[in-house]
Amino acid sequence: MNAIITVVGTDQVGIIAKVSGWLAVRRVNIADISQTILSGNFVMMMMVDLSKCDVPIAEVRALLDALGGELGVSISIMHERVFSAMHRI
Repeated sequence: MNAIITVVGTDQVGIIAKVSGWLAVRRVNIADISQTILSGNFVMMMMVDLSKCDVPIAEVRALLDALGGELGVSISIMHERVFSAMHRI
């Protein structure tokens, strides 16, 4: 199962390392990643593969939300199909 993770917040050292490390521990593979800084705001999107993750996506969502709180950023995850449907014109 593929999903899209977005991370948005004030830029600071270690955001990518902490998020990617958190995902690695849970066996979530980052298939693609893009990040940029817009006027001091950190913006990252990742396509991830959850097929080897043994945690349900609802729990991953809650845990990522908590991680975002610790880092002072907003982290969201949604199934790839939902993301694609939302962004179809």
